[in-house]
Formats: sequence, structure tokens, C-alpha cells
Amino acid sequence: MIVDSALYRRGSRVPVDCGPQDYHLLRREVREEGDFVWLGLHHPDADELARVAEAFDLHPLAVEDAVKAHQRPKLERYDDSLFLVLKTLWYVDEDDAVETGEINLFVGADFVVTVRHGEGSELQSARQYLESRQSVLDHGPSAVVYAVCDTVVDAYRDVADELQQDVDEVEDSVFSPTRTDDSVRIYVLKREIAEVRRAVQPLREPMRRLAAGEVAGIDEGSAPFFRDVLDHLGQVGEVVDNLESLLSSAFDAHLARISVQQNDDMRKISAGAALVVVPTLIAGIYGMNFDHMPELHWTFGYAFALSLMVGSSGVLWAFFKRSGWL
Repeated sequence: MIVDSALYRRGSRVPVDCGPQDYHLLRREVREEGDFVWLGLHHPDADELARVAEAFDLHPLAVEDAVKAHQRPKLERYDDSLFLVLKTLWYVDEDDAVETGEINLFVGADFVVTVRHGEGSELQSARQYLESRQSVLDHGPSAVVYAVCDTVVDAYRDVADELQQDVDEVEDSVFSPTRTDDSVRIYVLKREIAEVRRAVQPLREPMRRLAAGEVAGIDEGSAPFFRDVLDHLGQVGEVVDNLESLLSSAFDAHLARISVQQNDDMRKISAGAALVVVPTLIAGIYGMNFDHMPELHWTFGYAFALSLMVGSSGVLWAFFKRSGWL
């Protein structure tokens, strides 16, 4: 599905005399130096992308990757065009889940084709941002690459903030005085953090190359913009690494608390057993059927035995209570 298509000239959007699917006519509208076309697609099928590839001379290997999706972030050059893959992320708070999508960018001297898979990281806001800032849009296709990368990385920061809140909740739960079972949620969060890392880590090298002006076909004057994106990407990477470490520590603390709680339970069980065993021992002794036993025929023997049971149990209870076993 075509989301939007436009021709830009001298930093402004200009009307074109062709339909949104007239790809060949759209590209022919590029007449002046600096003109370029930005075509945005959302989850196109193979036939539609094949028509786009024919109109913009896209490399078949890059087109194949864009159709299949599920690529790792990368930056590759094919003939006179660039192919950039970005992973998109958004957070579903009720499930503690990080959902992923993908954006593929085909970048040429006079065109940018964006192919988006998934529901996250819409690009309409990036297009509106560029159209409202002529000085940025003057950088041509490089400005579109920057705006898309900036939108995607900003979404990474939002996801990292959501994960930070969930990790804080886990820490509060682990160290709360009440008994909690946090192992499942810790595992889920560690898995989602790994998903974020798979999007962030491979993107660092392409962003470094763009920020250093090492990529042919990208305007060197746009390097400061990419340095800003690289800085934000580095911040997200640091947050993700820190959250991973905090979750590992929280899991270790959770296991330690379980061990302490089990020991406390065993102490209470042992104390309770002792309160029963000692009276049982006394009753067992006085229940033996021997003729020659002290107090066997004593009038107050029964009361004495009961008093001994209660007294011994009381002494044990006081001892265990003072020791913290009860």
C-alpha cells in the first residue's frame, strides 16, 4: 500500500501531474538538480515492489530482502544506490512485550523509497518534520534518511523508558516485605531487552559511518544530524546494558530471598515440631506399663505430668520466640 509519494524541489514539496502508482512518471518529474522523489510504502506485496524496482532501478537482491523482511539492521551499497535496514520497536505495556517491525530504505541520487513492515514507527511525522524545515530538506535524500533514522531511534528511547519503569517495578517487588514470585516477569523482561539489543547493536556501525561522512551518496553536510542520531543510539545502548545488569542482580536477589524464606520456614517448622515432640516424649514415658515407676501411684501424678508438658512447651515457645524462630 502506498502511504505517500511526493516530489521535492529546493526544499519544498511540489505538485506532480501523475497518479500515486505511476512510478515511471513520478520519477520523470525530476527535472532540476537537487530534485528528488520520496515514495513511502507500507507492507507491499512482491508484485507492487517489483513495479517500484523497475521504475527506480533497484537492485534485485535488495528488493528480495525488502519483500522477505526480517533482516538485521545493515547498510549496503548496490551499484549507484544505498540499501538501509532499520528495526522498529514499540512497547505493549500490558504484556511487558516489545513488538518489532522493519523499515527498508532505498536511497539514490534523486529518490528515496521507504518500505515499512509492521505497525510501529509511522513515518508521516518524519515527512511533516522535513516539509516544515526547508533548511534540512535542502540536503536532499540524505535528509530523508536522517529523519527516518531519527524517528526510529526516538522510538527506541521510548521503549527503553518503558522498560526502565518495568525494571523499577520488579526491583520494588523483589525487595518488598511481602512474598512475591517475580522470576517469570524477570525472564520476560530479559527476553524483551534482548529484542531491543538486536535492533540497537547492529545499527551502531551504519550510524557511525553516516555520522563520519564515510558513505558515498550521503551529503557530507548532513553528518552533524547523523551524529545526533548516533548519540541517541548510544544512550539507548547504555540504558539497555544497564537494565540487563539490573535484572540479573534482581534475579539473584530473588533467588537469595527464596532461600532465606525457605530457611525461615524450616526454622518455624522445626520449632513447631519441638513444641509437639517434648510433650509427646513426657506422655510416652508416663504411659509405659512398669510397676516400679516414680509417681505411678501418686495422687497428683496426672496433674504433674500435664503441668510438665505445658511448662516445657512454654519454655520452648519463649526460647524460639526470642530466637526469632516463631
